[in-house]
Amino acid sequence: MEVTMVRKIALVLAAAAVCVPGAALPAAAEQVPPVMAALGDSISAGFNACGWYVSCTSRSWSAGDHPSVNSHYVRLLGFGQAVKGHNLNFAVPGSTSADLAGQAHKAMAAKAAYVTVLIGAQDACVSSEARMTPVSTYRARVDRALAVLAPTGAKVFVASIPDVKRLWRLGKDNLVARSFWALGHICPAMLANAASTAKKDQARRDRVRARVQDYNEAMRQACTAYGPGCRSDDGAVFAYPFTLDHISKWDYFHPNADGQRALARATFPHGFPWDKTPSAPETPTFGPEPTPEPLTTTDPRALSRSAAGPAGR
Repeated sequence: MEVTMVRKIALVLAAAAVCVPGAALPAAAEQVPPVMAALGDSISAGFNACGWYVSCTSRSWSAGDHPSVNSHYVRLLGFGQAVKGHNLNFAVPGSTSADLAGQAHKAMAAKAAYVTVLIGAQDACVSSEARMTPVSTYRARVDRALAVLAPTGAKVFVASIPDVKRLWRLGKDNLVARSFWALGHICPAMLANAASTAKKDQARRDRVRARVQDYNEAMRQACTAYGPGCRSDDGAVFAYPFTLDHISKWDYFHPNADGQRALARATFPHGFPWDKTPSAPETPTFGPEPTPEPLTTTDPRALSRSAAGPAGR
């Protein structure tokens, strides 16, 4: 009789623990998606991560297949092989939030079950502060894109925009970096007059940084509105303490292969709990990044025409 009573008490206590308001329940694991897709701009396209002013989708933090980056795609392969060979990249250098819905339609047509989104740097990196996309417009565009994906049931991961003011702080005393930024018209809203300490320039940079933070909050809210099928990085990319070692020396703006690897490492833990297939291989680990091939010229004037491309939009 005492044993029976002990069992009853144990059952009551277990039930109470489950029913405690706010008690955390383990998240349900998701099946490895059969198709994944990357949406966004030059960052997700891997621009300048392996070649001179070209997209390097193999090095993308999201859908890249190069082992050195250890992207979301490569990490998913560690959970199961269903997605093998089905890593699509619809990100286009120079894209703004206005282009996101079109990319979402492509992901929908491809039946992507897992979609990553990183968009907004080019909404802020315009020719002048006044031309930055209004936050309300940015949010409306993101909502439209997510509305395209919602009927498909796709799992969506949204990453925050990097802190471009941190890039300015790292490169403002570097003559080569300032030359690339000026001659290539790279992110003028933030990087114009990079060496200036005038109050008006300091205030401008603060306002541009604040706009990026507002975009990130708008994206987070849009993700919340999408429902449990969306996960945010909670500002991990914006807060990441990157250095110039993570930045391409071909424009001093885009992430190089090591920067792409850092993006993958910073974002993946904030995503979905994937159901690991018992027979799946473990996610590989990798050593230091290979040293990028050196530039054929050190004169930034020779690159001015190329630098005015996607990075300078």
